[in-house]
Amino acid sequence: MALLSEKDRKYLMEAFEKELQNKVKLIYFGDSKDNCEYCELEEQILDEISELSGKIIVEKYNINSNKEIAEKYKIEMIPALVLTLEDGEDKGIRFYGIPSGHEFGTLVQDIITFGKGASPELSPATIEKLKAIDKPVKISVFVTPTCPYCPKAVLTAHNFALVNPLITAEMIEANEYFDLSNEFGVSSVPHIVINRNPDTYFIGAYPEQQYLEEVLKAISL
Repeated sequence: MALLSEKDRKYLMEAFEKELQNKVKLIYFGDSKDNCEYCELEEQILDEISELSGKIIVEKYNINSNKEIAEKYKIEMIPALVLTLEDGEDKGIRFYGIPSGHEFGTLVQDIITFGKGASPELSPATIEKLKAIDKPVKISVFVTPTCPYCPKAVLTAHNFALVNPLITAEMIEANEYFDLSNEFGVSSVPHIVINRNPDTYFIGAYPEQQYLEEVLKAISL
């Protein structure tokens, strides 16, 4: 049974036809359904997306039999999804868990952004400050599929990563990774953790400038 309705398929086909100028690669890491509860469902979502445009390339890897590739992209858990341009260059964009519900829209927007050349949609002032960061930064955005504010928080983090190769930005589906959510005290979303430090976090879909200030404050501690 298809996950995307015919109406959604038509809308996305038209959007991708209009917006995608470059090929976009979706690199998926998973395992068998016996070892990964949500992997089979995510694979189906990716299959249906790839059918909508010849400019969307899906590569699938089993994390156990393709350890070298998983290590290249520093994949920590599954299911995982990395977005790149056709050349596979890592831009620091990660989805851990199924991008479903409101987060499906996040994935679609990311595909369009990459299809336009992976240029961040940020102000010049923000870009300048992000380029000045000279040490690795990991932005982890915990979300749930029903959270209407989470996509903005994820997309802002992903745009930050597009500016500076030292920044990695990951969406983490809080319900799928319950132990990790518990470790970081996630009780409401979006819950944004900087450098996987439980003490450096903020909650909410902050405006771009305030979001940046929180990140800069966290990495200066």
